[in-house]
Amino acid sequence: MGKRGRAARRRTHPALIGGVVAVVAGGAGFAAYSMYGATADGDTTAGGTAKTFKAGPVTAAEVRATADGFLTAWQGGSAAKAAAYTDDTAAAQTALTGFRKNAYIDDVMLTRGEASGATVTFKVSGTVSYKGKSKPLAYDSQLTVVRRAKDGKPLVGWQPSVVHPDLKQGDTLVTDEAGDPPVKAVDRNGAELTEANYPSLGTVLDGLREKYGKKAGGTAGIELRVVRGDSADAAQKDDGSGKSEESDDETPDKTLLTLSDGTPGTLKTTLSATTQAAAEREVGERKRASIVVMKPSTGEILAAANSSHGFNTALQGSLAPGSTMKIVTSSMLLEKDLASIDKPHPCPKYASYGGWKFQNVEKFEIKNGTFRSSFAASCNTAFITQAEKLDDDDLTKQAQQVFGLGLNNWSIGVSSFDGAVPVQSNAQMAASLIGQGGVRMNPLNVASIISTAKTGVFRQPYLVSPDVDHRTLATAARKLDASAQTQLHELLNYTAMSGSAAEAMAGVGSDIGGKTGSAEVDGQTKPNGWFTAWRGDLAAAAVVQQGGRGGKSTGPLVAAVLKAGS
Repeated sequence: MGKRGRAARRRTHPALIGGVVAVVAGGAGFAAYSMYGATADGDTTAGGTAKTFKAGPVTAAEVRATADGFLTAWQGGSAAKAAAYTDDTAAAQTALTGFRKNAYIDDVMLTRGEASGATVTFKVSGTVSYKGKSKPLAYDSQLTVVRRAKDGKPLVGWQPSVVHPDLKQGDTLVTDEAGDPPVKAVDRNGAELTEANYPSLGTVLDGLREKYGKKAGGTAGIELRVVRGDSADAAQKDDGSGKSEESDDETPDKTLLTLSDGTPGTLKTTLSATTQAAAEREVGERKRASIVVMKPSTGEILAAANSSHGFNTALQGSLAPGSTMKIVTSSMLLEKDLASIDKPHPCPKYASYGGWKFQNVEKFEIKNGTFRSSFAASCNTAFITQAEKLDDDDLTKQAQQVFGLGLNNWSIGVSSFDGAVPVQSNAQMAASLIGQGGVRMNPLNVASIISTAKTGVFRQPYLVSPDVDHRTLATAARKLDASAQTQLHELLNYTAMSGSAAEAMAGVGSDIGGKTGSAEVDGQTKPNGWFTAWRGDLAAAAVVQQGGRGGKSTGPLVAAVLKAGS
């Protein structure tokens, strides 16, 4: 972060109406409400002491008066007075002081909107000025009035988002030379990747700038931005080599206003503009859909897209993967000789373990079936019946040692969640065999799983080449047993050609494999639909939350992107 210089700043001189600072509200001024010497209902007593304390919800009059007093003091530049109208004076005073001293925002005008219950919306406008550069700033925010339990006083319930809606606990607003120069991210063929053209890449591009802005050779501009509260922790993790740890909950700083542009450096990614465009198009036609596409032979990520453009579920989500986890479980059963592709294998309607009774979708059963038929039909009980032959940590070891999951050591170029397969016992252990229990994945993890199944070797996914920053990619302890890999490859191909994935994969090609999945989630009327598949050297995995069965809800999404991908 660049050093802050002292900028010449214009001080606001609010108009006085009867000796009281005025705040514009609905086109008219309103008088400041004095919290000192006032009761909760606005009455005062001689000497300015409260007559009565009120309980229960705040009244409309209290909401207006409290909001007016807070906004008046904030606009007038008195952080201490404004903070006194809140239920956390220390935190509020720090944030409101920083609003002017660290963010360099002056000429502040606050315009109150209408109240909805205890919540009041308001507009913020001002001027950001730093080192001779100035730009106007305008945004909407809101506050909520609460009643303090100990004395009934109505106060603004303090949240950092009152100052700016993008602020969370520990975040600050800062205007100075940008800590990270801008980057011009390009795809594998040199085509520029922008948020305007690829909306799902917004958080990815922010993350790339934060990690590679300085390495890409650009120069920083001047910005107003949200500096995340975990930035200091991340800086402490830097070992001096320029490499800092990535965590699954890291959120990049966010630029709110650019006063002067820096000079971007060019950063090449593994993404494919063609594949990304197809992924964006397909998730855009569905609610709460996320997909990742990668190359099994290298680990290169070709696309990552989400229907919603806030949290990046495709790379950072933590969801039960349902039956797509049976790929990992099957590899383990095959290696342990607890299953073989064309040997008889039980698939009853029900199977119990650890006090839980498990069943198949619509309570189907396969009489005199093989492991091939059980896998292709995604038979739950075919896996639950094997739980008694397994140790509690067998699935965890398989996921970590063969598939590289759950070790928190992936370094893809931006923050990601590497999956979790915890050691469990009893019914939870059995549930984990079919992707429930404590197992958690995202489309990135599941795309990696089917890629490992196709090639027999875990190759850590990445979207920036390790050659750029000389980082070390994660590896697995061992390869999948050759016999197990051959059988698993055939199971996935059979499922895509003749099993539960066949309808979605029809017409995709001949060198294909796939697996359907669905995951029950408490409180949802429909399960999350999962689907993962490969076509040649393309592998993809997607989830549609509350989409229903994966073959119907998510399979067409994956198939369409695989057809269009390159």
